[in-house]
Amino acid sequence: MKLIKLSVLLALVAAMSFAAVGCKKKPTGVTPLPSRSGAKVPGTGPYTDNTGSGLGSETGVDSSTGAHTLPGLEDFEGMAMDRAALAAYTVRFAYDSSAVRSSEQGNVDAVASALSSGSVNKVLIEGHCDERGTEGYNMSLGERRALALREALIAQGISADRVRTLSYGEAKPAVDGHDESAWAANRRGEFILLRPKP
Repeated sequence: MKLIKLSVLLALVAAMSFAAVGCKKKPTGVTPLPSRSGAKVPGTGPYTDNTGSGLGSETGVDSSTGAHTLPGLEDFEGMAMDRAALAAYTVRFAYDSSAVRSSEQGNVDAVASALSSGSVNKVLIEGHCDERGTEGYNMSLGERRALALREALIAQGISADRVRTLSYGEAKPAVDGHDESAWAANRRGEFILLRPKP
């Protein structure tokens, strides 16, 4: 009798574990990384190092924000971060997209112009997402957004070694809220001007 009860219990546990695992679903509508031609660009994204060795390089995680830290950020040591200088040129993104919309191109142009006028200045681009999606997916999407803005600046003639990217995913919302208005404000790329310290 005990053997039958044990068998039934084991069968029930096995059935529940199979049901919990389920089948993996492929994500739909995934935004591709910009320039997936295989060419490696030095200094891209929070998942690369200064040598441009590509995705998968060593990174750390900032314990206060949960954001990936950027290898090679020591290149910006001695630089003062000026968040206010380019704050008006924050770029907003469509839902689940890293494409820079034509309506936002003026902001990219303004940042490129500001960088052109001060050749010693650099810029850090932070990619952000709204709260929807998994943490890992949002970190990746934030990175793609920052990389898209980086490529847009490089296309404007800004040297690649003056532009770095960092993804915060959903960790640093600009607006608290759980509606479309808040989500739209949080899907963004922010430019932080870096100036040499006096």
